Amino acid sequence: MAVGATATKMHPLSAAAVGGRPSLLHLVAVAVLCSVSYLLGVWHHGGFSAAPTGGAGTGSSVSIATAVSCVSPTTTVSSSSSSAPLDFAAHHTAEGMEAEAAPAKREYEVCPAKYSEYTPCEDVERSLRFPRDRLIYRERHCPSDGERLRCLVPAPKGYRNPFPWPTSRDVAWFANVPHKELTVEKAVQNWIRVDGDKFRFPGGGTMFPHGAGAYIDDIGKLIPLHDGSIRTAIDTGCGVASWGAYLLSRNILAMSFAPRDSHEAQVQFALERGVPAMIGVLASNRLTYPARSFDMAHCSRCLIPWQLYDGLYLIEVDRILRPGGYWILSGPPINWKKHWKGWDRTKEDLNAEQQAIEAVAKGLCWKKIKEVGDIAIWQKPTNHAHCKASRRLIKSPPFCSNKNPDAAWYDKMEACITPLPEVSDIKEVAGGELKKWPERLTAVPPRIASGSIEGVTEDIFLQDNKLWKKRVGHYKSVISQFGQKGRYRNLLDMNAKFGGFAAALVNDPVWVMNMVPTVGNSTTLGVIYERGLIGSYQDWCEGMSSYPRTYDLIHADLLFTLYKDRCEMENILLEMDRILRPEGTVIIRDDVDLLVKIKSIVDGMRWNSQIVDHEDGPLVREKLLLVVKTYWTLGDNKQ
Repeated sequence: MAVGATATKMHPLSAAAVGGRPSLLHLVAVAVLCSVSYLLGVWHHGGFSAAPTGGAGTGSSVSIATAVSCVSPTTTVSSSSSSAPLDFAAHHTAEGMEAEAAPAKREYEVCPAKYSEYTPCEDVERSLRFPRDRLIYRERHCPSDGERLRCLVPAPKGYRNPFPWPTSRDVAWFANVPHKELTVEKAVQNWIRVDGDKFRFPGGGTMFPHGAGAYIDDIGKLIPLHDGSIRTAIDTGCGVASWGAYLLSRNILAMSFAPRDSHEAQVQFALERGVPAMIGVLASNRLTYPARSFDMAHCSRCLIPWQLYDGLYLIEVDRILRPGGYWILSGPPINWKKHWKGWDRTKEDLNAEQQAIEAVAKGLCWKKIKEVGDIAIWQKPTNHAHCKASRRLIKSPPFCSNKNPDAAWYDKMEACITPLPEVSDIKEVAGGELKKWPERLTAVPPRIASGSIEGVTEDIFLQDNKLWKKRVGHYKSVISQFGQKGRYRNLLDMNAKFGGFAAALVNDPVWVMNMVPTVGNSTTLGVIYERGLIGSYQDWCEGMSSYPRTYDLIHADLLFTLYKDRCEMENILLEMDRILRPEGTVIIRDDVDLLVKIKSIVDGMRWNSQIVDHEDGPLVREKLLLVVKTYWTLGDNKQ
């Protein structure tokens, strides 16, 4: 993959500026100015030099020049010209100081083969140190500094670039996720099957034998899936995420999650298909999403004991459901009268489980919409006016007090209802009513319109939208592959803020995981969900809950400035390498001095990189570091 672009600069004195052809005096003045500029450049940079050319992909090279070009007043300049190189020099340094010298390049070794699917915070061996009760051992447990891997996680031998979307929804390369366990264990349920050197995903599931599409159509007969009122969904215990995969054609974006190794590599299969997914489990910690995030939550035979622990898990679903959101349950105990023999359970046991779930839902003030066949659907109230009044009769669960509803990074679940924002009228939607999709993407989110996010105004939000449209346009001009349909599918924004990067790409065949760092203004993740996008909290001093080779493109805006004094730059970059596919792309925006240091590290990680100018030109301290991860696998001679 080649990364290249041009930058040209029109001199401010042009023929048009003086209303006609330039005079001889005018031309002489311009020539003098150009000469002075040239000499100043030589003096400042210690003479002109050409850095060694470096490829941004196989068989490509990009010239890095530091020369300052001077354009004649009568020259017409095309912004798409490929004749002039970008100026990659650092034009600014700290006042009175030269830029710090880049650290010496270090070559990183390859991790042993057993780490090819390593997920640092869900490591199977480390997890055995923790309690098995309530699946606590399957939650995030990250390595200490002394346990960190400081090597490059290898791709398996024979790894190939995934199929482009939408083909990838139904087929993947066997070599990329070489596990047959699910094809045997779930053979009768039609989840996945091996076909030569490929996996095929027929779209089946335990509770949708006719396929995920038909199952979703059945849900659509009970709630409005087609009018834009439902945009974000969460699938608990997602399997290979066929439910989320088939929702995408209906403009519904699902966050699918399942535990690491509950079934071998199920989340990895989902990501290989180009479907949003993360490793996760309902155990003791809150899910890593803010309150009022999802329009719809789903469990299809997900084996979560909803009725246990005072309904704790259903209470957590209530926290992340928006007012008026839906919860869908299929599988045990729903329709137990028909299925009880096949489930190898007694009628009494299944009936008691369903009655317990119904009681928890009633305690949450949910309304049961319908139970038809194997599907039951409840709806959360649009506000808590009636629910608070009912606490006089229904004592459990109580409402939470003094607990941040959006706090969800190692925060423990509690058996209490997260209160919705207060309303002045019984018909009012708590927190503000959302627009239907796609209007909600660009409309001012209620959390901003209400002033509940400190320091963020409607104007700031609207300007941010415009800024990211401009920036994404610039990315596409300097990364030719960005405009190629099917080149990218899974994108990660490591410091998403309001989700502007993802919003600017909404018409491209990609999806973006919007991560909001816990060390910054994490209140913006709720805004991202109100826009109809998805994401999660993340502390980048730790690993991400995802398999290796998850993302085709990673975007990091001022991330290293944010973490400058918090953890080692090397650790973040090694984590980025772990989750980036071979031949994947990285865009890092940051201060030029930081980028020089970052480049010195990534050039030893088998990445090809180059620093290019900001979209507003070479005089801006902020630059872009564009990177391509080279292709290599286990057994390559490079090791």
